Amino acid sequence: SARMVERSRTVEPGLPPYEPLSEGLAMEGLPHSTVLTVESQPQPPPRDHLAWSLCTTLYGNICCLGFLALIFSVKSRDRKVLRDYSGALSYGSTSKYLNIAALVLNIFLVILLIILIASGTIIMTNRFKQEMENSMGPT
Repeated sequence: SARMVERSRTVEPGLPPYEPLSEGLAMEGLPHSTVLTVESQPQPPPRDHLAWSLCTTLYGNICCLGFLALIFSVKSRDRKVLRDYSGALSYGSTSKYLNIAALVLNIFLVILLIILIASGTIIMTNRFKQEMENSMGPT
């Protein structure tokens, strides 16, 4: 037994210094391992952007993009009810991108309208001044 302990303490290169099990010990005598399963937090369902799509449909339905976004939002909500989260995510992201496209187009058109009104006001003001100067004539 002393030879076995002496032999087990000698470290071979590349091997950790573990002591071997005694020859009479079987694995059945050792305690069994315990496996714990840790459940992760359930992922929240994907967003369907229904409220945003409804507002886009009512207030900025450029090229029917808001209406299309509303359709995809309803499809996403239906998929969520059926617990098909990958389908709901796909329809929801399509709805989101359609809403973004409608929003960008609405902002562009509002800026264009402001520019056209401002330039038209400037042109009309200049014409009015010219007519006033021409109607007074030389004095």
